[in-house]
Amino acid sequence: MPLPTRPLRKLGFLTIGLFDGDDPRPGHESTLRIIELGEQLGFDSAWVRHRHLQYGISSPVAVLAAATQRTTRIELGTAVIPLGWENPLRLAEDLATVDILSGGRLNPGVSVGPPMHYDRVKDALHPGTADLEDFSYERVRRLLGFVRGEAATSFSGTEGFEVFSDRVQPHSPGLGSRMWYGGASLRSARWAGEHGMNFLTSSVVKAEESEDFAQIQLSHVREFRARHPLGDQARVSQGLVVIPTDSASPQQRARYAEYAAKRLPRTATPRGPARMLFAPDLVGTAAEIAERLYAHAAFQEIDEVAFALPFTFEHEDYVQILTDIATKLGPELGWHPASR
Repeated sequence: MPLPTRPLRKLGFLTIGLFDGDDPRPGHESTLRIIELGEQLGFDSAWVRHRHLQYGISSPVAVLAAATQRTTRIELGTAVIPLGWENPLRLAEDLATVDILSGGRLNPGVSVGPPMHYDRVKDALHPGTADLEDFSYERVRRLLGFVRGEAATSFSGTEGFEVFSDRVQPHSPGLGSRMWYGGASLRSARWAGEHGMNFLTSSVVKAEESEDFAQIQLSHVREFRARHPLGDQARVSQGLVVIPTDSASPQQRARYAEYAAKRLPRTATPRGPARMLFAPDLVGTAAEIAERLYAHAAFQEIDEVAFALPFTFEHEDYVQILTDIATKLGPELGWHPASR
């Protein structure tokens, strides 16, 4: 079995946080309980997806604010906030507030581009300015500037009994170094590196230079680090869907296999005009999954992961999967749980 060039240092997980539209509280509560479980199991980080006008977490910053009050150690991340839906100044305020509440544990991940189905939602989202909005990397640069303490106004000082700051408040000094960009292309990897961000890779990439998923992802990791001031020490997190079955029941194993089989055809060739290429889900025992990861070209050059939980499983399934990742797969990869 080939060994990675660096040991696995940080183990995290990602959840979508599904809920019932007619009764949304149980789904949100399930997400918070999963994050609590992650901390108990020694995971280094817990990440939440971001979904708008769907039955998944629409306000990850609010959910993670709640999580800060139910955890003490685990890092909390977003993967990712699509900035086309956000005002960078207001988002910077929210992120800094949650980071302060967490004691410096927030890891915001963001991306750019027009919102999904923009023609259908633009008049509700950006009335009057829909055709003027800038969905380029400049939107990320503005957010980074506000988070890192750049001036947001030319006015500061005292006016009556009120004191005004020229930069976003509260200011959380360490947050700027914990900003992540979720990218699927060489261009995104390059931009994130040049702007000193961390880089999130996932189970989806653009098939630009080849149709080999692992080699494409590897090229993104290398391009990012080549452009980053920290070089090979720049942080990259890989997010693949892994489903260990060591403690799963026969019924769970059958369901997991069926889930992966239904999604496998989409991994055969690039899809759509953007040529998006999906990685296969990794299902099997911890030892089997570890062997496949050790053979994965991109995994061999990273030391952080945020394994994605499947979209549509039950709470009990997530408990089993997370427990097996922490107690079986993590050790197979040389990882040790964080101190409680």
